[in-house]
Amino acid sequence: MELSFYKYQGTGNDFVMIDDREERFDQNDLAKVQKLCDRKFGIGADGLILIRNHADYDFEMIYFNADGSQSMCGNGARCAVAFSSFLGIIKEQTHFLAIDGPHEAVLKGDQVELLMGNVKGIEESMGDYFVHTGSPHHIRFVEHVRDYPVFDQGKSIRYDPCYAPAGTNVNFVEGIKDDEVFVRTYERGVENETFSCGTGVTAAALVYGTQTNQNEIKITTLGGKLSVRFRPNSSGGFQDIWLIGPAEQVFKGKINI
Repeated sequence: MELSFYKYQGTGNDFVMIDDREERFDQNDLAKVQKLCDRKFGIGADGLILIRNHADYDFEMIYFNADGSQSMCGNGARCAVAFSSFLGIIKEQTHFLAIDGPHEAVLKGDQVELLMGNVKGIEESMGDYFVHTGSPHHIRFVEHVRDYPVFDQGKSIRYDPCYAPAGTNVNFVEGIKDDEVFVRTYERGVENETFSCGTGVTAAALVYGTQTNQNEIKITTLGGKLSVRFRPNSSGGFQDIWLIGPAEQVFKGKINI
């Protein structure tokens, strides 16, 4: 079968995008997902996204990590919004469905502002922090994050027994200013460091903003710059959480699968 695809990236987090409104792609064929995401034997990506019709929303985003597992992906969702605009499904605003529930988004040029789900709060874990932003994230503050052994330390925390059996994503964070951080991420499902992680920088921003009493945090990643703004609520959690950053179409093609 010949499959048409598009490649998108959001601050270096890259995705194979498929217009699957006719539902020709077998979403249970995880070996196919893994092969398409393989950087040596397939197209190569951190994840794969199907865009499908939904009776109650503009579209549904079905997201797979490179290993075939599923989760919410903030950068993937921003790219899905840009792709849906390219397909003519939406214009400047959208209401769509992801694995963690409904989301809203606004397109402003090449920037996509994504409304994330509400977050219940921040927990302590292993002397660090844990936040669930649609996907689980362990947050550790470090010095000299650019030189930090992200792969080794991230893998160790990802597979720590306290997170068994599903594991967790791991974010290493260095404060730059009261409203700015540098974040590097070991991503579960990719099993490596990624250039950026939307749910991860959101989690880092919530923790850091709480510490510095800021409601909008600028984030630098290896792949570019993002920002997160949010509002604490009376129950100790967070709402009105917006992840903001670019989403770009890189190329399109066809592949036999």
